[in-house]
Amino acid sequence: MAEVAEQRKRVHRGRIDKRKAILDAAFAVFARKGYAQACVNEIAVEAGVAKPTVYNHLTDKVNLFRHAVEAASDALISQNLATIGRLADPGDDIRGTLLAVGSELARLACNEQAQALRRLLYAEAARFPELLDAVPGYGPDRLTEALADRFARLALGGRLRISDPALAAEQFLALITGPLETRSRYGNRSVSVQEQQAVTVAAVDTFLLAFG
Repeated sequence: MAEVAEQRKRVHRGRIDKRKAILDAAFAVFARKGYAQACVNEIAVEAGVAKPTVYNHLTDKVNLFRHAVEAASDALISQNLATIGRLADPGDDIRGTLLAVGSELARLACNEQAQALRRLLYAEAARFPELLDAVPGYGPDRLTEALADRFARLALGGRLRISDPALAAEQFLALITGPLETRSRYGNRSVSVQEQQAVTVAAVDTFLLAFG
């Protein structure tokens, strides 16, 4: 019985790993070619699986695109949430901590995956409007909620002067992501580390003028 259970676990893990490989490959191909030009056969080759295996996991190209974008977005959101978590213990230097958090949020917003997500979102929003809710910065946003929670705790501790944590969180993120969105030409231009840092410093100083 134990041997059978272990074998089932291995099969399950193998299926999960194969699905992840397919989704990673699909996102890479969609990002490179766009939805219309991407083909399932190329995705299968990139994932290292047979074409029928792709259909067994994701049924069709439309479903494959949706799940690939959602998986890439979830990975990016997880990294952003981990960054925001640093505000749980900001230490004595609140500005320094906000700068560190803001710098990492800026870096994540400008990395290749985030840029590709934005390009796909802008290109395919009319065809897949529901994906707006899956990507950071659009729809119900877990990042804003998590940041609002941290700001509320800092306000209760007298570290910030905030009456509406949700609004403060929204404005903090907008001060960082707004300029980066423009400078990146909506995901079509690389933003240098120096530019990211300049945007972050301006964002944190503006934020503290209002809420410090």
